[in-house]
Amino acid sequence: MEFDFDFTEEKLEELLPKNEKVSEWYEAMCEYFPKFEITTAPRVAAFIAQCGHESRNFTVLKENLNYSADALNKIFPKYFKNAGRDAEEYHRQPEKIANVIYANRMGNGDTESGEGWLYRGRGPIQLTGKDNYTNFANDFFDDPETVMDDPDLLCDHIPTALLAAIWFWNKNGLNKYADEQDIKGMTKRINGGYIGLEDRIKHYDHAMEILG
Repeated sequence: MEFDFDFTEEKLEELLPKNEKVSEWYEAMCEYFPKFEITTAPRVAAFIAQCGHESRNFTVLKENLNYSADALNKIFPKYFKNAGRDAEEYHRQPEKIANVIYANRMGNGDTESGEGWLYRGRGPIQLTGKDNYTNFANDFFDDPETVMDDPDLLCDHIPTALLAAIWFWNKNGLNKYADEQDIKGMTKRINGGYIGLEDRIKHYDHAMEILG
């Protein structure tokens, strides 16, 4: 299966300004998009728009979590203020923060396991949690331990990073939302809410203008 529109590296460069690795992303997209039927302008535009929002145009591929104490109480009150946990002890300490907010969910162990940090968000769609990493690795790798032993592959190796996002996209049936041009529904599926919806729509409209 091939693209049913003219998808060129020059067009991708317009969509990913200031990204110095456009050629590598384009090469990976040309290899993997057709294998997962991401071949129409609305599907490619939606994928690039959502991932572009999540990763600053495919340039930030690892979750930062460098929050201040004040931000922790405002953004994650469940794990800090409401839990009686002193946010000051976690101020600007991303690893400690990850091991609290991601503990005991998404397949991760407790705070002492370190799995919250090990399996924090990576890749252009920010794949998060041990369960997601495990399922992605099992589905796409002959030796799943390749990913589990080195989760930074999802941010350091562009083909693997793209595949992680495609795995999530495919698992959540997002081509269907793209076909309906339902960016709001797609955002809810990706984000669990509508955070950044306006920016996602802006990215999508721009992508359709370039690709469509």
